[in-house]
Amino acid sequence: MTGTGTTGRRARLRAETTAEIKSVALGLMASGGPGAITLRAIAREMGMTANAIYGYFATRDELVTTLIDDVYTSLADAAGDTDPAAAPADRIRVWAHAFRGWALANPEGFRLIYGDPVPGYQAPEGGAAPDAAHRVCASLTALAAAAWPRAERLYADSDFQWSDFDPALLDKVRPAFPGLPPAGVALALRIWGHLHGLVTLEIYGHLHTQTTNPDKLFRDELTQLIRSLDLTPES
Repeated sequence: MTGTGTTGRRARLRAETTAEIKSVALGLMASGGPGAITLRAIAREMGMTANAIYGYFATRDELVTTLIDDVYTSLADAAGDTDPAAAPADRIRVWAHAFRGWALANPEGFRLIYGDPVPGYQAPEGGAAPDAAHRVCASLTALAAAAWPRAERLYADSDFQWSDFDPALLDKVRPAFPGLPPAGVALALRIWGHLHGLVTLEIYGHLHTQTTNPDKLFRDELTQLIRSLDLTPES
Protein backbone atom coordinates (compact mmCIF):
# COMPACT_ATOMS: atom_id res chain seq x y z
CA MET A 1 0.00 0.00 0.00
CA THR A 2 2.81 2.38 0.90
CA GLY A 3 4.64 1.61 -2.30
CA THR A 4 1.51 2.24 -4.36
CA GLY A 5 0.91 5.53 -2.59
CA THR A 6 4.49 6.64 -3.18
CA THR A 7 4.25 5.75 -6.87
CA GLY A 8 1.01 7.71 -7.14
CA ARG A 9 2.53 10.79 -5.52
CA ARG A 10 5.55 10.61 -7.80
CA ALA A 11 3.34 10.36 -10.87
CA ARG A 12 1.25 13.30 -9.68
CA LEU A 13 4.31 15.43 -8.97
CA ARG A 14 5.79 14.55 -12.34
CA ALA A 15 2.57 15.53 -14.09
CA GLU A 16 2.45 18.82 -12.18
CA THR A 17 6.07 19.61 -12.99
CA THR A 18 5.56 18.73 -16.66
CA ALA A 19 2.55 21.05 -16.81
CA GLU A 20 4.57 23.83 -15.17
CA ILE A 21 7.42 23.37 -17.64
CA LYS A 22 5.02 23.78 -20.54
CA SER A 23 3.37 26.81 -18.96
CA VAL A 24 6.72 28.48 -18.32
CA ALA A 25 7.80 27.75 -21.90
CA LEU A 26 4.74 29.51 -23.30
CA GLY A 27 5.29 32.40 -20.91
CA LEU A 28 8.88 32.79 -22.08
CA MET A 29 7.71 32.81 -25.67
CA ALA A 30 5.12 35.48 -24.89
CA SER A 31 7.69 37.77 -23.31
CA GLY A 32 10.73 37.02 -25.45
CA GLY A 33 9.50 35.48 -28.69
CA PRO A 34 9.83 31.90 -29.94
CA GLY A 35 13.60 31.93 -29.53
CA ALA A 36 13.22 32.40 -25.78
CA ILE A 37 12.10 28.78 -25.34
CA THR A 38 15.16 26.93 -24.05
CA LEU A 39 15.37 24.20 -21.44
CA ARG A 40 18.02 26.11 -19.50
CA ALA A 41 15.86 29.25 -19.36
CA ILE A 42 12.90 27.20 -18.17
CA ALA A 43 15.01 25.50 -15.52
CA ARG A 44 16.22 28.89 -14.33
CA GLU A 45 12.65 30.23 -14.10
CA MET A 46 11.55 27.17 -12.11
CA GLY A 47 14.57 27.03 -9.83
CA MET A 48 15.62 23.66 -11.23
CA THR A 49 18.99 22.48 -12.41
CA ALA A 50 19.47 22.03 -16.13
CA ASN A 51 20.12 18.33 -15.62
CA ALA A 52 16.85 17.91 -13.71
CA ILE A 53 14.72 19.35 -16.49
CA TYR A 54 16.25 16.95 -19.00
CA GLY A 55 14.52 14.21 -17.04
CA TYR A 56 11.22 15.59 -18.34
CA PHE A 57 12.15 16.59 -21.87
CA ALA A 58 15.33 15.26 -23.45
CA THR A 59 15.54 18.16 -25.93
CA ARG A 60 14.04 21.58 -26.54
CA ASP A 61 12.48 20.25 -29.75
CA GLU A 62 10.75 17.43 -27.87
CA LEU A 63 9.18 20.06 -25.62
CA VAL A 64 8.12 22.23 -28.57
CA THR A 65 6.54 19.23 -30.30
CA THR A 66 4.59 18.44 -27.13
CA LEU A 67 3.45 22.06 -26.87
CA ILE A 68 2.28 22.06 -30.50
CA ASP A 69 0.29 18.89 -29.89
CA ASP A 70 -1.28 20.33 -26.73
CA VAL A 71 -2.21 23.59 -28.42
CA TYR A 72 -3.80 21.96 -31.45
CA THR A 73 -5.72 19.61 -29.18
CA SER A 74 -7.00 22.55 -27.17
CA LEU A 75 -8.09 24.34 -30.34
CA ALA A 76 -9.72 21.22 -31.80
CA ASP A 77 -11.66 20.71 -28.58
CA ALA A 78 -12.78 24.35 -28.43
CA ALA A 79 -13.69 24.78 -32.11
CA GLY A 80 -14.53 21.26 -33.10
CA ASP A 81 -17.35 19.93 -35.20
CA THR A 82 -20.47 22.07 -35.38
CA ASP A 83 -24.03 20.78 -35.36
CA PRO A 84 -24.61 19.22 -38.81
CA ALA A 85 -28.34 19.88 -38.45
CA ALA A 86 -27.80 23.63 -38.06
CA ALA A 87 -27.97 26.09 -40.94
CA PRO A 88 -24.60 26.57 -42.72
CA ALA A 89 -24.49 30.26 -41.78
CA ASP A 90 -25.05 29.42 -38.13
CA ARG A 91 -22.36 26.74 -38.24
CA ILE A 92 -19.86 29.27 -39.58
CA ARG A 93 -20.77 31.74 -36.85
CA VAL A 94 -20.48 29.16 -34.08
CA TRP A 95 -17.11 27.93 -35.32
CA ALA A 96 -15.79 31.46 -35.83
CA HIS A 97 -16.69 32.68 -32.36
CA ALA A 98 -15.31 29.51 -30.79
CA PHE A 99 -12.04 30.00 -32.67
CA ARG A 100 -11.72 33.65 -31.69
CA GLY A 101 -12.67 32.93 -28.08
CA TRP A 102 -10.03 30.21 -27.90
CA ALA A 103 -7.37 32.47 -29.42
CA LEU A 104 -8.07 35.33 -27.02
CA ALA A 105 -7.91 32.93 -24.07
CA ASN A 106 -4.73 31.26 -25.37
CA PRO A 107 -2.64 33.95 -27.10
CA GLU A 108 0.68 32.21 -26.43
CA GLY A 109 -0.61 28.98 -27.93
CA PHE A 110 -1.99 30.84 -30.94
CA ARG A 111 1.40 32.43 -31.52
CA LEU A 112 3.16 29.09 -31.21
CA ILE A 113 1.18 27.40 -34.00
CA TYR A 114 0.31 30.40 -36.17
CA GLY A 115 3.08 32.90 -35.50
CA ASP A 116 6.81 32.97 -36.13
CA PRO A 117 8.45 29.51 -36.03
CA VAL A 118 10.71 28.56 -33.15
CA PRO A 119 14.27 29.18 -34.42
CA GLY A 120 16.12 25.99 -35.20
CA TYR A 121 13.17 23.75 -34.41
CA GLN A 122 13.31 20.39 -36.14
CA ALA A 123 9.94 18.68 -36.34
CA PRO A 124 9.82 14.92 -35.84
CA GLU A 125 9.71 12.65 -38.85
CA GLY A 126 6.36 13.05 -40.54
CA GLY A 127 5.94 16.65 -39.36
CA ALA A 128 4.87 18.32 -36.13
CA ALA A 129 1.17 18.69 -36.91
CA PRO A 130 -0.69 16.19 -34.73
CA ASP A 131 -4.01 14.50 -35.40
CA ALA A 132 -5.70 17.42 -33.65
CA ALA A 133 -4.49 19.73 -36.42
CA HIS A 134 -6.25 17.51 -38.92
CA ARG A 135 -9.38 17.71 -36.78
CA VAL A 136 -9.29 21.49 -37.06
CA CYS A 137 -8.85 21.22 -40.83
CA ALA A 138 -11.71 18.75 -41.11
CA SER A 139 -14.05 20.96 -39.10
CA LEU A 140 -13.28 23.89 -41.41
CA THR A 141 -13.86 21.76 -44.47
CA ALA A 142 -17.19 20.66 -42.99
CA LEU A 143 -18.23 24.32 -42.99
CA ALA A 144 -17.35 24.61 -46.67
CA ALA A 145 -19.18 21.38 -47.49
CA ALA A 146 -22.29 22.64 -45.74
CA ALA A 147 -22.14 25.96 -47.60
CA TRP A 148 -21.25 24.43 -50.95
CA PRO A 149 -24.80 23.81 -52.31
CA ARG A 150 -25.44 27.57 -52.16
CA ALA A 151 -21.89 28.77 -52.80
CA GLU A 152 -21.14 26.44 -55.73
CA ARG A 153 -22.44 28.85 -58.34
CA LEU A 154 -19.98 31.49 -57.14
CA TYR A 155 -17.14 29.16 -58.15
CA ALA A 156 -18.52 28.24 -61.56
CA ASP A 157 -15.60 29.95 -63.32
CA SER A 158 -12.85 28.65 -61.03
CA ASP A 159 -10.29 26.20 -62.34
CA PHE A 160 -9.01 24.67 -59.11
CA GLN A 161 -7.46 21.23 -59.45
CA TRP A 162 -6.53 18.70 -56.77
CA SER A 163 -2.90 19.41 -57.61
CA ASP A 164 -3.37 22.93 -56.23
CA PHE A 165 -3.51 21.58 -52.67
CA ASP A 166 -1.18 19.81 -50.28
CA PRO A 167 -1.41 16.01 -50.64
CA ALA A 168 -1.40 15.51 -46.85
CA LEU A 169 -4.39 17.84 -46.59
CA LEU A 170 -6.24 15.98 -49.32
CA ASP A 171 -5.52 12.63 -47.67
CA LYS A 172 -7.65 13.83 -44.75
CA VAL A 173 -10.25 15.87 -46.59
CA ARG A 174 -11.23 13.81 -49.61
CA PRO A 175 -12.28 10.63 -47.81
CA ALA A 176 -14.31 12.67 -45.31
CA PHE A 177 -16.02 14.80 -47.99
CA PRO A 178 -16.03 12.68 -51.17
CA GLY A 179 -18.53 14.92 -52.96
CA LEU A 180 -16.60 18.14 -52.42
CA PRO A 181 -14.69 19.32 -55.52
CA PRO A 182 -11.32 21.11 -55.46
CA ALA A 183 -13.06 24.49 -55.42
CA GLY A 184 -14.80 23.43 -52.21
CA VAL A 185 -11.40 23.01 -50.55
CA ALA A 186 -10.53 26.49 -51.77
CA LEU A 187 -13.72 27.73 -50.15
CA ALA A 188 -12.66 26.17 -46.85
CA LEU A 189 -9.35 28.04 -47.05
CA ARG A 190 -11.17 31.24 -47.93
CA ILE A 191 -13.37 30.95 -44.84
CA TRP A 192 -10.26 30.23 -42.80
CA GLY A 193 -8.45 33.25 -44.22
CA HIS A 194 -11.26 35.65 -43.34
CA LEU A 195 -11.48 34.45 -39.76
CA HIS A 196 -7.77 33.98 -39.18
CA GLY A 197 -6.78 37.39 -40.52
CA LEU A 198 -8.72 39.52 -38.05
CA VAL A 199 -7.94 37.23 -35.13
CA THR A 200 -4.22 37.43 -35.91
CA LEU A 201 -4.34 41.23 -35.98
CA GLU A 202 -6.13 41.21 -32.65
CA ILE A 203 -3.81 38.71 -30.95
CA TYR A 204 -0.72 40.63 -32.06
CA GLY A 205 -2.17 43.92 -30.83
CA HIS A 206 -2.51 45.61 -34.22
CA LEU A 207 -6.22 46.41 -33.81
CA HIS A 208 -5.95 48.25 -30.51
CA THR A 209 -4.97 51.55 -32.13
CA GLN A 210 -7.43 51.06 -34.99
CA THR A 211 -10.71 50.22 -33.29
CA THR A 212 -12.20 50.31 -29.82
CA ASN A 213 -14.51 47.40 -30.64
CA PRO A 214 -12.73 44.47 -32.32
CA ASP A 215 -15.65 42.20 -31.43
CA LYS A 216 -18.02 44.35 -33.49
CA LEU A 217 -15.57 44.34 -36.39
CA PHE A 218 -15.28 40.55 -36.24
CA ARG A 219 -19.05 40.08 -36.15
CA ASP A 220 -19.53 42.36 -39.12
CA GLU A 221 -16.84 40.53 -41.07
CA LEU A 222 -18.70 37.30 -40.38
CA THR A 223 -21.94 38.82 -41.64
CA GLN A 224 -20.28 40.02 -44.84
CA LEU A 225 -18.59 36.65 -45.39
CA ILE A 226 -21.88 34.80 -44.96
CA ARG A 227 -23.63 37.16 -47.36
CA SER A 228 -20.87 36.74 -49.92
CA LEU A 229 -21.51 33.00 -49.85
CA ASP A 230 -25.22 33.59 -50.57
CA LEU A 231 -26.11 32.24 -47.15
CA THR A 232 -28.71 33.41 -44.67
CA PRO A 233 -29.28 32.18 -41.13
CA GLU A 234 -32.02 29.92 -42.49
CA SER A 235 -30.06 28.58 -45.50
